[in-house]
Amino acid sequence: MQELAGRVALVTGAGRNIGRAIALALADGGAAVAVNARRSQAEIDAVAAEIGAAGGNALAVLADVTDPVAVARMVEAVEARFGRIDILVNNAAVRDVSSLDEIDFARWREITGVILDGAFLCAKACSKSLRNGGGTIVNIGGLSAHTGAAGRPHVVAAKAGIVGLTRALAHDFAGNGVTVNCVVPGLIDTVRGAASGAHSAHEGRRESALGRRGTPAEVAHAVRFFAGPGARYITGQTLHVSGGAFTT
Repeated sequence: MQELAGRVALVTGAGRNIGRAIALALADGGAAVAVNARRSQAEIDAVAAEIGAAGGNALAVLADVTDPVAVARMVEAVEARFGRIDILVNNAAVRDVSSLDEIDFARWREITGVILDGAFLCAKACSKSLRNGGGTIVNIGGLSAHTGAAGRPHVVAAKAGIVGLTRALAHDFAGNGVTVNCVVPGLIDTVRGAASGAHSAHEGRRESALGRRGTPAEVAHAVRFFAGPGARYITGQTLHVSGGAFTT
């Protein structure tokens, strides 16, 4: 069922793992997908090629989501190719586990900049297009924002901010029929880059009630639901895809 046929999606941080799975899921739903990364041209080209090979339509676009000029250019490129943007998925993030003493202000700003500032800048840049089509924003949160975690004050603060941004934007966009929701992945099987380090200590201590780690595709299914016609009366909400590792 291609419930997203005719829609256009922009997915940030989509070169691998959860972002890649989201891009593939939205394309499978019929959406044209702009696949973004900050530096990994080969990765986003591969995702775009995968979508194309399955009969979909994709555009790979590099942009640093912390740079307002780069974000504006990215949105312009997507709109020039596809005409508009109906779905924005703010997935771009930087993983880091460091002691408080090791985190200087520059590192704090780098992490919070990608996760929180990037989501704000992308939402702002896409706002006109989203409002014109009654679109949707899906922000990708983090389990540690709800449980806390040592060695991650910058990540936890930024991901907690994503929840607040989701609630605020839901009100700001409501008058135009734009929905804004947050999907929070739990313990997900992903491939870590060299800069990401091993699984953080809080992940090692926690277990899901289902006794396994989730898959990126399971997170992507939730995003696809929020982007689809069946979720048009849902906004400002946070959905945990964690196998019961966190319950509200």
